[in-house]
Amino acid sequence: MSQSNMYVSLDIGSSTIKVLIGEVDGGSLHVIGVGNVQSAGIRKGSIVDIDATVQSIRKAVEQAERMTGLQVKEVVLGIPSNGVTLQDVKGVVAVNSVNREITDDDLDRVMESAQVMSVAPEREIVNIIPKQFIVDDYDEIKDPRGMIGVRLEMDGTMITTSKTLVHNILRCVERAGLSIREIYLQPLASGTFALTEDEMNHGTAFIDIGGGSTTVSVFWENRFAATKVLPVGGDHITKDLSIILKTPTEQARKIKHQYGHAFYDDASDDELFEVPVIGADTKDQYSQKYISEIIGVRLEELFELVLEELYHLGIRDLPGGVVLTGGTTKMDGILQLARHVLNTRVRIHTPEYIGVREPMYSTAVGLIRYASMEDVFFGEGHFEPMGQAYDETAAAPAARKSQEPKQAKDSLLGKTKRFFDSFFE
Repeated sequence: MSQSNMYVSLDIGSSTIKVLIGEVDGGSLHVIGVGNVQSAGIRKGSIVDIDATVQSIRKAVEQAERMTGLQVKEVVLGIPSNGVTLQDVKGVVAVNSVNREITDDDLDRVMESAQVMSVAPEREIVNIIPKQFIVDDYDEIKDPRGMIGVRLEMDGTMITTSKTLVHNILRCVERAGLSIREIYLQPLASGTFALTEDEMNHGTAFIDIGGGSTTVSVFWENRFAATKVLPVGGDHITKDLSIILKTPTEQARKIKHQYGHAFYDDASDDELFEVPVIGADTKDQYSQKYISEIIGVRLEELFELVLEELYHLGIRDLPGGVVLTGGTTKMDGILQLARHVLNTRVRIHTPEYIGVREPMYSTAVGLIRYASMEDVFFGEGHFEPMGQAYDETAAAPAARKSQEPKQAKDSLLGKTKRFFDSFFE
């Protein structure tokens, strides 16, 4: 098993933290290690307790390591969409080579030139996504390398986010004893592979319903067009059940997973289950139909918020429909409710890989596949995400300054990642 094809993704969510260890062979992903633990110290995608988050990350990593017998050193990290802005950028360079053939160097330079614009001091660049390359007057080029030309241009989208949010996430990852291989925006990585080619082109809303929040993203004309985070998620359903049924939060979570149904018309009224009551030795009995009304009201509110957000984003029509993912979408009846409220075509995306065939793993799987895609495009693949036990002292700023730089030619995203390293130096 070649370590150059090994990837580790880290998905830090408000409800759970997922770590996947996967091997990419000829474009196919094989998941060999999975870590999944309840997250602590995170609210609505933001870090509120660094120590608690660090412990959760370590537990998830340890779970994945035990499955494989390998030790994780480097991770592909996902950044949430909280406070993200998208901005059109353009890069222009002259082709350097004597024979005017466009090379890797020209590609790097044109993407770097797209960053030559003012970014507010409180914001940081996460990713730059090329829309098209233009060689002289020929546009809509996906990869200009090998072509002959004098002038190379690139139209792209620059993604920026709050420097404070990124700083706190990176601090947690490094304190957990990990280094960062690449950083990607979560819905960009997951949506790129969750949607079909037609959905990407025609216009589709990609909705990731997590624990503490829901991320709404729009893909249009084969590009990442917009994203927004709504402060409502599966944890709000748990809280509603806990309050109305007067039962502990953990018990409400179990009831949601075991008996939850989102669509009242299809819920069962026959079977009753017992629910312990807070501060009492007695148990109350409820039917699935009763709790489906509680769940349905909250999810209907969520889908109405999605419609409002799409309206504010200027989206009036979605020919590609809606694709749902995230842990909450595993609930029975959510597809019917979404179709009823959104009044369009809706499907649920679930990764088709052994060990991670649940919607909650869409982001973690997407991070690995996106990193592999970037490595193929930029000629990477020289990293070693696995190896000997990680020396925590290497995470100290002074120690990292003395480390030898990688000899491999860095991609733009690798360079962007090093912008973040300056937080700790």
